[in-house]
Amino acid sequence: MKTTRDATDPTPLRRSICPVANTLDRIGDKWSLLLVRDMLAGKLTYGQFLESPEGIPTNILADRLKRLEQFGIITRSVYQERPVRYAYALTTQGKQLRVVLRAIADWGLENIGGTKKAIVPGSFTR
Repeated sequence: MKTTRDATDPTPLRRSICPVANTLDRIGDKWSLLLVRDMLAGKLTYGQFLESPEGIPTNILADRLKRLEQFGIITRSVYQERPVRYAYALTTQGKQLRVVLRAIADWGLENIGGTKKAIVPGSFTR
């Protein structure tokens, strides 16, 4: 079911009222939760995200950071003026994803051979 909205309405178009579908529309791609994982582990900058072992392409990284900010999952602040560079941080909403990531990590450890508990030190401290 497609819904319509006024062009000036900042609320994103929703394809349904299902919370799973709406959550996946925000963080269901293969990179967003890895960025949240990295922020939970203390990474703050574009360059630090590029150092992660998964090797996110720069164009995808820029897009995902923008989307996560638009959805209120992260914020950014200028930490250098010339050239302008940003530091990223999880919002309260973003920090709530810790339990989701812990559950995904636990499932992977139990069901996918060869996975390791801490690929990023401190990612999932309780």
